[in-house]
Amino acid sequence: MAQANHPSKYLVRAYLERRSHEVKPPPTPEEIRRQLGWGMVMFEQKISNGGRS
Repeated sequence: MAQANHPSKYLVRAYLERRSHEVKPPPTPEEIRRQLGWGMVMFEQKISNGGRS
């Protein structure tokens, strides 16, 4: 079973730095994944596994 690739710690740190300056409530987990590009990695894995999770 392939492991999910996570965004690099540098991407996460940059994201958290940007978020710390915003006044809005935190985004949903799906939005965070989209902003970090993690959703595409998970989507690509599903395709390469033939649709299996």
